[in-house]
Amino acid sequence: MSATSRIDPPAPRLLVLGGTGFVGRTLCEQLVAQGRHRVVVPTRRLAHGSPLQPLPTVELVAADVHDDAQLAQLLGGVDAVVNLVAILHGRAADFQHVHVELPQRLAAACTRAGVRRVVHVSALAVGADAPSLYLRSKSAGESALRGSGLDVTVLRPSVIFGAGDRFLNLLASLQALAPGRPRAGASARFQPVWVADVARAILASLAQPQSSGQTFECAGPQVHTLAELVRLAGRWAGHARPQIALPMVLGYWQARLLEWLPGAPLMSRDNLDSMRVDSVASGRMPGLDALGIQASALAAVAPGYLGAAQGCSRYGHWRALAGRG
Repeated sequence: MSATSRIDPPAPRLLVLGGTGFVGRTLCEQLVAQGRHRVVVPTRRLAHGSPLQPLPTVELVAADVHDDAQLAQLLGGVDAVVNLVAILHGRAADFQHVHVELPQRLAAACTRAGVRRVVHVSALAVGADAPSLYLRSKSAGESALRGSGLDVTVLRPSVIFGAGDRFLNLLASLQALAPGRPRAGASARFQPVWVADVARAILASLAQPQSSGQTFECAGPQVHTLAELVRLAGRWAGHARPQIALPMVLGYWQARLLEWLPGAPLMSRDNLDSMRVDSVASGRMPGLDALGIQASALAAVAPGYLGAAQGCSRYGHWRALAGRG
């Protein structure tokens, strides 16, 4: 071997739980573009990861991350873990299983495997005394990882938007299908954050050892009420409709009826409970700027993909809710 030749160390191996989801797909694309990691993405059904299959440094693995033996196998040779697994709807047992028990399993499995670095994506407004099952279970999941002794970074995003989201696209599509819709929670406040910025925050956390032990609030530059977001989504998609504000008590009855429909509900009672607290940055902990990220404005991104969602493509989120991809 010549004096000038050298052998480069192998690229770090990163396990991304929930990598086939909305944030996970964007994260994997950025990881591949960065070219610093080998990425392992487990999924119960390989078909769910079809958008990731062309990515050269991403390995899709058929596995159930809720199974301790399979999780232990996935952690073999891994340098760090990103946990993106989450649900928005379900029973108390579902939230407990996904948001609490999985982080507990992950913490125990990482300890046994000697994998110390974890980045965990949670949500703004979580707390043990929060009004919804979603927020309380997210808080318990954070606590399970923080108390593990691992090197954990927690990211708390507000509602996440981007091409293919199930938030603004849903708000726009509902207006395309009906002349007006009764809606509760119109005054609920959000600070929407672009999915690409959340993915960048994950990358920055992995690259900055000093982020270990910290919690970062991931929020966009503007605060909007739900009513404002509905109007903007309709306008940018080209079919704005008048909205009918509902008192919360009627909203709960509406949500109760929607929960009986097949597929994921458009709005659940637990979602309404979550909206009783604002999903906005508290300012009590660092934000995206502390990770070197300038948050992108909703108005700079959303019109581009909402305006393009015309014709049959606007039904994409309905197919996803029905489990048809």
